[in-house]
Amino acid sequence: MKAFLVANPKGGSGKSTLATNLAGYFANKGEEVMLGDIDRQQSSREWLGMRPFALPTIDTWAVGEDKISRPPKGTTHVVLDTPAGLHGKLLERVLKLSTRVIVPVQPSMFDMLATRHFLAELLSEKAVRKGKADVAVIGMRVDARTRAAGELERFFATFDLPVLAYLRDTQTYVQATAAGMTIFDLPPSRAERDIEQWQAIIKWVEAE
Repeated sequence: MKAFLVANPKGGSGKSTLATNLAGYFANKGEEVMLGDIDRQQSSREWLGMRPFALPTIDTWAVGEDKISRPPKGTTHVVLDTPAGLHGKLLERVLKLSTRVIVPVQPSMFDMLATRHFLAELLSEKAVRKGKADVAVIGMRVDARTRAAGELERFFATFDLPVLAYLRDTQTYVQATAAGMTIFDLPPSRAERDIEQWQAIIKWVEAE
């Protein structure tokens, strides 16, 4: 079973967008995927409730800050959406379920400051130090023409971590989410540019 932890201590960093779309990718491949929502707001769980029945199935299971259990047998892929302020014992517990950690970061000074401290804590965790969980970062809602995009690139360069992608700021994600969908559920012509941006992410999550 492959398990992916999507984490950043800053609220509004794009964790749920990234987690739901990653789960959508696996579902469209025919995998037995489960989306776990540890956030008290349960945004991902509510999104699953809106997902059209005709689309590839994404399941969930009883998981939360006070109850973190392994998913049912037969699950091939797990995506965990996590709360803002993730640290300490809760971070240690969710890392035990995870083989890969993806940290989404928006190009704002507040996001980068919060993420710097989080990455320092994350990289010091035993599971990461011993190579049991790989870590990568992704730029979220990035406009490549802005100064903020350049600042985010320079921020990422201060860490020895793979930068998987800089996902553009677009209404495609917003509209898909509102319909209980992901970019991988949309007609190819509508999401072609965004799916192209996901290719490096897909390569990383598929790697053995």
